[in-house]
Amino acid sequence: MCTERYLRLAAGTVVLLSVVMGVLVSQYWLVLTGLVAINLVQSAFTNWCPAKALLEKMGTKSDPACNPNH
Repeated sequence: MCTERYLRLAAGTVVLLSVVMGVLVSQYWLVLTGLVAINLVQSAFTNWCPAKALLEKMGTKSDPACNPNH
């Protein structure tokens, strides 16, 4: 799997878990959902994402097949 797919997997997982925790535990967990959304919007404009930088440091590779815009 390439960096971009890991990144989408991580964002989706955090959003899903924070919504579940917001429903079952405390509504304050929904703040995490909002933070993920803010990060996704800013990364669309800046093309920089802290999670992507972390994944690349962990050794994942970008694959042109995953992101045809590059």
